Amino acid sequence: MNIRDILTLYDYNAWANRQILAACARVSQEQFLDATTHSAGSLRDTLVHTLDSERAWRMLCQHSTLDGFRDLEEAAFPSVAVLTERWQEEEQAMRNYLAQLTDADLDGYVRYTTPEGDRRERVLWHCLVHSINHGTQHRSEAAVMLTDYGCSPGGLDFTLFLNSYQAEPRTQNPEPRT
Repeated sequence: MNIRDILTLYDYNAWANRQILAACARVSQEQFLDATTHSAGSLRDTLVHTLDSERAWRMLCQHSTLDGFRDLEEAAFPSVAVLTERWQEEEQAMRNYLAQLTDADLDGYVRYTTPEGDRRERVLWHCLVHSINHGTQHRSEAAVMLTDYGCSPGGLDFTLFLNSYQAEPRTQNPEPRT
């Protein structure tokens, strides 16, 4: 894995998050907050969990701390607009972090101890890819909810992202086409 690959995956992640948030802007406030049978509960709760996980994994990778896990409270995000604004801040924080990394850094280790006392060691790029993969699971759940509400986000496949992506070579922070 190299930094260019990681940046492309994070560009995809940001693109897919924006697709979901744009579809969320079309649901009613009631639909945004209503409980569902999906793993995290409501559409809002699912997305707050996803954002919280992205932030927490960045904090672990960047600062070697587990303190950020499960920090975000759903009540702090009463609307799609508030959630979108906070997600944009997290996306920028992640881009700033990734911009500092080299190919060699990606093969380094993230070491931590779980609250249960288990010592863990993970390759950095594995953690970064895990965060994206985790987001894919919960975006899929959100997409089902949105589709049930008549507001499908459309396709979220990586290849659809690539179709809209500027394919010129870049070394950091490539921007998807809008």
